Amino acid sequence: MRNVLTAIGNTPLVELSRIVPKGSARVFVKVEAGNPTGSYKDRMALAMIEGAERRGELRPGMRVVEYTGGSTGSSLAMVCAVKGYEFIPVTSDAIAREKIASMRAFGSRPLVLQSESGKISPQLMERMLAETRRLAAEAGTFYTDQFNNPDAPLGYTALAHEVLEQLGAAPSAFCAAVGTGGLIAGVSPVLKEADRNTRIIALEPAETPFLTTGKGGPHTVDGTGAGFWPAHLTRDVYDEIRTVPEAEARAMARRLAREEGIFAGTSSGLNTVAALRLAAELGADARVVTVAVDSGLKYLAGDLFA
Repeated sequence: MRNVLTAIGNTPLVELSRIVPKGSARVFVKVEAGNPTGSYKDRMALAMIEGAERRGELRPGMRVVEYTGGSTGSSLAMVCAVKGYEFIPVTSDAIAREKIASMRAFGSRPLVLQSESGKISPQLMERMLAETRRLAAEAGTFYTDQFNNPDAPLGYTALAHEVLEQLGAAPSAFCAAVGTGGLIAGVSPVLKEADRNTRIIALEPAETPFLTTGKGGPHTVDGTGAGFWPAHLTRDVYDEIRTVPEAEARAMARRLAREEGIFAGTSSGLNTVAALRLAAELGADARVVTVAVDSGLKYLAGDLFA
């Protein structure tokens, strides 16, 4: 029987045609808004739930909990709806409110913590984690633990295989913002096996440069900059870490929509800024791949596209 979960993946890879300067490498974007919730996190959510089911850690009648910047929560809410599990996401009013609404639409019961600054911060993430651990300690609960779950990166290996098939070869470079680190950890081994010279660049907002300086800070790029080193981001899965200012990421998200017709959020803009920089460095004979991680529809209530 085919259900909506079979619609996860096999998303298009499109080439940017208007915003790439002459003399730069060709830049390709994996448009993940084609997934059921409009996010690449659908891949990870399905992998974590089905991995737990195979091991017997998650059984009918149990509930699922996770703390989330929004997209993972929406994805888990969708997967749990299909499979019949109760889902409680721990989240915050600092994220796009469309994401919280989408979690509720799938039947989950979000626990929304207040952010004193209105931004995502290391302190807020610590509070969300503590609340999730409290819920996870209750009987009949499975905590997906996206930052440490070994199934999380496996959800992205298919994305790498899709890129190889769609591009016809390994790219010269692949770059993506780090949230859990699962995307980089899942994609890197596949691309490196195809061509060990492929450069893997991990990204973070310049406002919270924990990965590059060890010091995090408040920011508003949903799904990135957790303020600690994610376990999935081991030294062997990336070649370099770079930062991108949030203002540049937001401006690029608007350019993507207006000039390329790619409707996505701030983290996708961040990815594209870095991809264009790499393209300028590598030159016309190279090919750079990045990811538009979700749909811009999730950000219309905020000021990103105002």
